[in-house]
Amino acid sequence: AYDEVTGVRGRPPEVGPSSVMIHSPAMAAQVNRLSAFLMTDIALPEKLKRLAAIIAARSIDCRFVWNAHAGAGRRAGLDDALVDAIRDKKPLPVMEADVAAAARYGLELTGQNRVSQETFDAAVAALGYGGTTEFTTVMGYFRLVGLNANAGEIDLPDDRTETELPV
Repeated sequence: AYDEVTGVRGRPPEVGPSSVMIHSPAMAAQVNRLSAFLMTDIALPEKLKRLAAIIAARSIDCRFVWNAHAGAGRRAGLDDALVDAIRDKKPLPVMEADVAAAARYGLELTGQNRVSQETFDAAVAALGYGGTTEFTTVMGYFRLVGLNANAGEIDLPDDRTETELPV
């Protein structure tokens, strides 16, 4: 399992959440398989995967996951104003319909552990049932990873470009 995790990551799990999860090698290998699947094999667009990651990070105040995905979200097409609003817990800006529906859905679900029928219907209208399920699962995955990062008090890299998540 250790060799598998090292192979997937391309390096020993000495930094990041993998450095915590490797204490249960078989579990870490399964988590890495899920990560690879979610990041490469689902239909959800990259910018929505990154949106799910930063919403998940913000929901549990995970500085490590935030730092790893906020910049990637910007590069994938998320508007700076949206990323900054999520970081600073400010009202959302005007944005594309699919991103708006996903953002509202994710923030409501992670904030209240459920969503209204109206919010759910808007997410399904924008993303489809499959896309809404994928978005939910990606958020759950990054909460899993983020909880491990928080528990292990993972340090942020020195070369970060994002404003640190205020916690």
